[in-house]
Amino acid sequence: MRDERRGCAGILLAASGAVVAVLAWAPRARVSVDGGFEGTHRDLSVLYVDLPLIAAGGALVPLAAWLLALRALRRPWLAAVIAAGALALGVWGLLSWWTPYQRPEFMG
Repeated sequence: MRDERRGCAGILLAASGAVVAVLAWAPRARVSVDGGFEGTHRDLSVLYVDLPLIAAGGALVPLAAWLLALRALRRPWLAAVIAAGALALGVWGLLSWWTPYQRPEFMG
C-alpha cells in the first residue's frame, strides 16, 4: 500500500470513528439536551464538554490502533481489522460507562 493510500485510510478511519462514537453517544445525551419533563433537567454542558471529547476519542482510538498495528505488522488489512476492533471496544466502553446525570423527577 502506498503512503498516500495509507494516509487516506487513516483519515477515513478517524472520521468514521468520530461519527460512530457520536452516533452511539447521542441517544443517551438527548435527555440532557431536551430537558426531560417540562425541560426542568436541561444540561447543555453535554454539548460543549462531552461532545468534543467523545468525537476526539472516537477519532483518536482507531487511528492510534491503525498506526500501531500498521507499524508492527506491516499489513494494512490486518491493521484495519484491529482498528475496527479498537473502535468497537471503545464504543462498548463508552456505552457501558458514560451515563449523563439525571436528577430525580420529583423531589418529595
